Amino acid sequence: MLGNFSFGDYFKEDAIKWAWEFFTEVIGFSEEKLWVSIFKDDDESYDIWHNLIGLPEKRIVRLGEEDNFWKVGPTGPCGPCSEIYIDLGEKKASKGGGGVGVDERYLELWNLVFMQYNREEDGSLIPLPKQNIDTGLGLERIASVLQKADTDFETDLFFPIIKFVAQNAGIKYKKDKKKDLALKVIADHIRALVFMISDGIIPSNEGRGYVLRMLLRRAFRYGKVINYNQPFLYEVAPVVINLMKEVYPEIYKEENRICQVILAEEKRFQETLNIGIQILDNLKEELKQKNKDKLSGRDAFKLYDTYGFPLELTRDILEEDGFGIEEDDFKNEMKIQRERSRESWVKTKASAEDDKINQKLYQDILKEQGETEFIGYDFVEAKSKVIAITKDDKLVDKATAGDKFKIYLEKTPFYAEKGGQIGDKGVITSTSKNSLLVEILDTQAPIEGLIAHFAEINKGEIKVGEEVLARVDLLRRKAIARNHTATHLLHRVLRDVLGDHVKQSGSAVNNNHLRFDFNHFAPLTNDELEKIENLVNEKILDEIKVETKISTFDKAKEMGAIALFGEKYDEQVRVVKIGEFSLELCGGTHLNSTSKIGLFKILNEEGIGSGLRRIEAVTGDRALKYIKEKENIIKEVSDKLQTTPSGIPLKIDQLIDDANS
Repeated sequence: MLGNFSFGDYFKEDAIKWAWEFFTEVIGFSEEKLWVSIFKDDDESYDIWHNLIGLPEKRIVRLGEEDNFWKVGPTGPCGPCSEIYIDLGEKKASKGGGGVGVDERYLELWNLVFMQYNREEDGSLIPLPKQNIDTGLGLERIASVLQKADTDFETDLFFPIIKFVAQNAGIKYKKDKKKDLALKVIADHIRALVFMISDGIIPSNEGRGYVLRMLLRRAFRYGKVINYNQPFLYEVAPVVINLMKEVYPEIYKEENRICQVILAEEKRFQETLNIGIQILDNLKEELKQKNKDKLSGRDAFKLYDTYGFPLELTRDILEEDGFGIEEDDFKNEMKIQRERSRESWVKTKASAEDDKINQKLYQDILKEQGETEFIGYDFVEAKSKVIAITKDDKLVDKATAGDKFKIYLEKTPFYAEKGGQIGDKGVITSTSKNSLLVEILDTQAPIEGLIAHFAEINKGEIKVGEEVLARVDLLRRKAIARNHTATHLLHRVLRDVLGDHVKQSGSAVNNNHLRFDFNHFAPLTNDELEKIENLVNEKILDEIKVETKISTFDKAKEMGAIALFGEKYDEQVRVVKIGEFSLELCGGTHLNSTSKIGLFKILNEEGIGSGLRRIEAVTGDRALKYIKEKENIIKEVSDKLQTTPSGIPLKIDQLIDDANS
């Protein structure tokens, strides 16, 4: 779809004049073949077409509101429109004719919408203070006319795809309407899939990924209509890429990944489809025997809930044989499921009410004392003032030995858990007496701007207003920083090895290990994991400088900084830069050089959901400890087998052969 738009600038006369100029002078359509429709009461458009453009009265057709009046909804912006048609000749005429807007002889190419009113609740039309233009022009329709193709699907944009699919399926185009429909659906959908995947979208159960999944699965199912019973779309994708690569070179660069994503999803859906179709075939037979024309909502819901068979596909398959779905029943089943979920939620409502009480308490502290100043990027030890203490969700003046409570400081070096990074631990002591020792067990930010330290007093007493010394557990902080900086290296390496479609979907960074969740369409191979691990360790050995800076969000994006999709960012953001290798928006604590990570070791890679993968890894002394443990196991096994470590596999094979014989 092409189009042009104007918001308070040019209006009807210019829009019509330029559309006519584009069709007659740029495209080269014959003026005698062009017809237009206008809204029946739009005399202004008629005058422009007839008096300014010179179009004969007989080729200007007035139509009603249903055809030539565009609106957002029952109320809101609206206005008349004018559509431009081309006369394809008598050979395309429908039986009985009917003229513009009815007869297939006249193909609509361009719709010019004149947004000039606002429809009120009472139906009255109020002129807009600024008149707008919104047009839609069919690119494929223009191509079909210029190429004298019978339909859009027979242009050079689509027909090479149809021809390839038909030849591979052993069928001929235009011999069977049902098979022709399948070829057209496949050609349309595979083109969309190629471009969506090249833009970094992968199949998932929500958002854009769900749209991609539904398109792919619909195309795959239509493949069965033309004798494809195995994955085949991944073989069609290169045809699209070859057609489009000169104009869109980026899809050619992504060809391998595009085909991999499609093949992985085809295999996944093949299992679901085989089960679903078998069940649906049985259900259709039951409907025929009972002389019914609609599948119950309960059966449709069972297919959806138990077997992961989308309602859209169930509907499509049933409609092919003239059946429908009791969709109200389906919605009711969905409602029942939500009620079950709600009952489960109600059980935790008491704790939710407690959270509301806590939120008010936190808001009161923030309002009274102001935001906590975080100084932990520059300091791990600092003097500060106690501004509040809460115990059992109530404000108190002091805490004594044995108490568990939350303490709030005027400024703090303790990092509060955020962005996947765990909160700091440490101690608080008095600046004026030796009898106080407060252990900080965790640090959280219960509301924006306020930092709460979860504490327990080992000895002494602490009061609101007292000056204290806050000291972060430095060894633990360094271990966390190792894992966090390693996470940034891992993210970039994953994109380099697997493709730019890789996006972080979650992470957990603590002092013991790191966990990184990301979108990818298939399990990682051993070779890929080895390559990823080696590349991260290479960057560690390169001793790359790690820098942080504050920037505006827009400037950071211009620099190429990676931001988490769906995350909300302030106008001012913190950017973590690892040489020229990695640039991310991040509020966590980091090392100042990659060399301080020491060592990076992947422990595990697994799937955690549709299109989602997880890598767990360790760094530094934890990585070394892990390797030592594995070495000790290998040594113990080799000693028991009376062989060298490298001879273990052969020895095991011999034992298996002996056991089998």
